[in-house]
Amino acid sequence: MSALGGKAAGGEGINPTGSVVGIVILLVSIAATYALGFSIVPLIGIIIGGALIGFGVHFVPVGGAPAAMGQAPGIATGVAMLAAGAGLAGLFGGAWAYEATGDFAVAVAGGAVGGGLMMAITCLMVNATYVFAMGIPAASGKIAKDPITGDTFPEYKSQGTEGHGLPFISFFGGVVGGFIAGLGGTLIYIELLDVYHAGLPAIMQANPEAIEPLAVSLAGIFAIGFFLVNAVLAAYNITGTIEGPHDPKFKRVPRAVIGCAVASAFCGLISMLIVLNTGM
Repeated sequence: MSALGGKAAGGEGINPTGSVVGIVILLVSIAATYALGFSIVPLIGIIIGGALIGFGVHFVPVGGAPAAMGQAPGIATGVAMLAAGAGLAGLFGGAWAYEATGDFAVAVAGGAVGGGLMMAITCLMVNATYVFAMGIPAASGKIAKDPITGDTFPEYKSQGTEGHGLPFISFFGGVVGGFIAGLGGTLIYIELLDVYHAGLPAIMQANPEAIEPLAVSLAGIFAIGFFLVNAVLAAYNITGTIEGPHDPKFKRVPRAVIGCAVASAFCGLISMLIVLNTGM
């Protein structure tokens, strides 16, 4: 029950009506992109990137304020902040790789590795803080046994808590989530950069070399915005804390993927309109 006496929010089911409306918005965005003379390939890439961000966020172990007090497993911060941090690390890595090599596969891999590395370092330092500063062991409140290491948790879980620390399955989920989210963010950046490389010289009547800094800046700004939009949508879907892929809330992933894909489609159309050549 909620504080207002209503039913608890955040079920795992998908709202059929909402999903249909969302899919209609997605298809209209794609159709509008085509009608305006743009290639739909970049928008499809943006949609996939947004869906990957929403999917990856659900792997990341977030404990919020309870984790800071050792009363819940996960990292003591909010979903959106942690996801955005992982995504931005991946985005910077992928952007650098694309600038250095110009190779799509290398850039996407660089972004994925960047996001995964950021989460690996974060989870390592969080566990060091829990164990050596707070003196608490890693214990999940959702499962009795770690599916990867086989470690058991009930004998280590303090009474009155939902668990504490960062079990290995949560650590693993954080790295996987950073990897997926970093890949999605980099994919969005590359697709937007290609759109701006093609459109800005025409509407600004300038050489491609002259508008390169502007194209990179715009693609980076919009990619960061996309990441924040999708991270916040995923945070609303999670509604609070999540331990990782073993958490029952992970079953809500399909709903988040649909929502992030729809939001990315609409925002992708808006981000492409700034290079619309009206012939003026």
